[in-house]
Amino acid sequence: MRVRRRMASLALVVAAVLTVSAGCAATSEPEAESAGTLDLVQVPGDADTLAQASGLVAPGGVIEIGEGVWAEQLLVSTPDVTVRGVDRNETIIDGEGLRPYGVVGIADGVRIENLTVTGATFYGVLVTGLHDEAGPAAHGAGAYEPFDPEAFPPLQRFAIEGVTAHNNGLYGIYAFNAQHGVIRESYASGSADSGFYVGQCETCNILVERNVAERNAVGFENANASGLTVVGNRFSDNRVGMTFLSNYVEAFSPQRDNEVAGNLVSDNVSTDSPSQADGGFGIGIGVSGGVDDLFVNNRVTGNPRAGVLISNTEDLATIGLSVQQTDFAENGVDIANVSADRAPATGTCVSGSFSALPEALQDAALACSDTPDPAASSADLPHVEAPPGVSFLQVAAPTDQPQFSSNAGMLPAEIEMPDASTYPVPATDFLADRTGTR
Repeated sequence: MRVRRRMASLALVVAAVLTVSAGCAATSEPEAESAGTLDLVQVPGDADTLAQASGLVAPGGVIEIGEGVWAEQLLVSTPDVTVRGVDRNETIIDGEGLRPYGVVGIADGVRIENLTVTGATFYGVLVTGLHDEAGPAAHGAGAYEPFDPEAFPPLQRFAIEGVTAHNNGLYGIYAFNAQHGVIRESYASGSADSGFYVGQCETCNILVERNVAERNAVGFENANASGLTVVGNRFSDNRVGMTFLSNYVEAFSPQRDNEVAGNLVSDNVSTDSPSQADGGFGIGIGVSGGVDDLFVNNRVTGNPRAGVLISNTEDLATIGLSVQQTDFAENGVDIANVSADRAPATGTCVSGSFSALPEALQDAALACSDTPDPAASSADLPHVEAPPGVSFLQVAAPTDQPQFSSNAGMLPAEIEMPDASTYPVPATDFLADRTGTR
């Protein structure tokens, strides 16, 4: 079974970006067209609405949002602006199931922290370099097309920290065509595509650290994003824990050179979650068409279809996948290769004890050879019936999340990545205090 998004889902994402301006028109205030002059804009106080605050804040300034439910959406187009809630659980930007997004950053140096975003029809928080003078934009209205990287350079420097994104239509927290950023200490649930998503960037230099995703179709998704470090997260109780995908419908294929360490990827059999686009369920980690990705010191348990599922995307093969020092337990099969003959997985290297499908994959992966890996059919995987999906608006809301203390100051030009190998295998209850419902 191939774990990847449908083309229709991609078209919906682009439709979301294209409808940002239309979505803004549905609010009572226009979005900001130029930078303001205030270093600190308090809402309420200096501004009555988020849109007004966006127009008042100066480069390098702060928009501080008070407690309450803000039935709006916020576009940040001024560089080096911080959007901060005074209380993570009580500062709520609510799309009410009507507006396409909660917060979008299209300027370099944007920081979004310590607030909740819910009820957006497409994405809770988005940072992206794909925009023009009118705001976020994309090519074509009817289908997704790769963009011209020279025309749309990636957004530089961002931080999304201490953000709760729940019950958003497709994505909770979404970095797209962006570089040199962090997604840290955040939470996502109830997303019909993925709770956390990083896509379409080369040499991304993005750190994804100490986040929790549960009750999503997919906990974390990488599509054509290379050079990520994904460490110390909990991706449990989704339908699929993590996916690392390459495709031709987005720029910068294939994804490669990602380091994934110290994550808990367990029990991805959520019934209180939207359905995954391809019917995925009971899968820990899916890798489709990735090159030279390293997974080390992860705990992958309780995924009844497969712990790690290797496949291809069209003629994009998974090459050089390394899975080291991983604690496998109670998966339907620990590692399975269902790549097609036209794009065989090659050079898979695995250490330790694990079950494999086909069985011949075990010896081949332990030998770490550069030859094509033995493959099975997806029909040979353990059969797991996916339960009906739940509307994103009906997934149970999360418990209160811990407050996040701001990391003040200018964001660095480049993120200094931790050594992924130093992250230990997490315990089975890793970050469990941040899970559950109200």
